[in-house]
Amino acid sequence: DKMYTIDFGKSGIQVPTVAVGCMRISSMDEKRVAEFVDTAIENGANFFDHADIYGRGNSEKLFGAYLKRNKCARDKMFIQTKCAIHDGQYDFSKEHVISSVEGSLSRLGIDYVDMLLLHRPDTLMEPEEVAEAFDILESSGKVLNFGVSNHNPMQINLLKTAVKQPIMANQLQFSITESGMITS
Repeated sequence: DKMYTIDFGKSGIQVPTVAVGCMRISSMDEKRVAEFVDTAIENGANFFDHADIYGRGNSEKLFGAYLKRNKCARDKMFIQTKCAIHDGQYDFSKEHVISSVEGSLSRLGIDYVDMLLLHRPDTLMEPEEVAEAFDILESSGKVLNFGVSNHNPMQINLLKTAVKQPIMANQLQFSITESGMITS
């Protein structure tokens, strides 16, 4: 069966309807990571979701080791990562966003990510600082698209007052266990 795809915002990019979450690969060995990634790609699931905090960076390192061994695989992937959480707090400062992306790129062993999300809202966000970070990351070619995770519409609108790049996505935490549909 073919994996269904959708338009990614207004970018013209087609992505699978299901992203492959990489949070838990930090507990796998390199062979298991390769099986996991290869199986996803073979089934058309080439949208990989990371965050700099997953496995304290180890998820990105293991994925990066896979990419190093399979150089041609990068061209077949849409890679997303998230940043802005550290030490149990949220930090949308220009310096932190840029250094987080550079850390992710280094761990992944790649030159750019297809998508960067701000991971959870920072109530002390300065939209102008985020805009500066996004401009630097975009002009350097390190990030192609930008979005947020778990933001409400007012938080997105505040961000849009300064950021010139389109906010392409708002990834929401949702699962059966997080929906309130199951009671104990």
